[in-house]
Amino acid sequence: MIGKRRALEELLVVEARTGDRAAIEALVRLRGPRLLVHATRLLGDRDQAQDAVQEAWVEILRGLPALRAAAAFPAWSTQIVTRRCARIIKGLQKGRALAAELTPLLEVEQPEPDDEAARLRWAIDQLPAEQAATIALFYLEDMRLAEVAIALDIPQGTVKSRLSKAQGALRALLEGEGDDHEIH
Repeated sequence: MIGKRRALEELLVVEARTGDRAAIEALVRLRGPRLLVHATRLLGDRDQAQDAVQEAWVEILRGLPALRAAAAFPAWSTQIVTRRCARIIKGLQKGRALAAELTPLLEVEQPEPDDEAARLRWAIDQLPAEQAATIALFYLEDMRLAEVAIALDIPQGTVKSRLSKAQGALRALLEGEGDDHEIH
């Protein structure tokens, strides 16, 4: 079965080089899931992996005419995905380093217990940046899920996941102070 799959993939690569739309689509359907699994392993986040693979396909299809041997396609396309994931990881690391440098400068004292709005803003500021942005847009800016997804350029499922995590974290922060506060 592996031999037939490989032969089919090589045939699709040859046909895709000529611009055959059906061959390109079939190649994406055949190799795409494997590239997604690879990217997910590297990034640990399926949404980021999907983005990386989608961007990699643009590069793969542009570079396909220059690929000398159709048999090299699996490794070559996986290498492109790996490089795309490495760029994403590098960007995330730079963002984390900058956030770590700025955090001490941005920390504020916890507000008095009777100032509910200030306590909520303080608790949101304690969240990871992705969660804080998501929950602030949804609750404080009163955006719908779809609007938050557009604003943050992420899928709605990611918005829901971040909201759930942020709500739990906020609940823990606010209840940890001895009060029963819940974000609805």
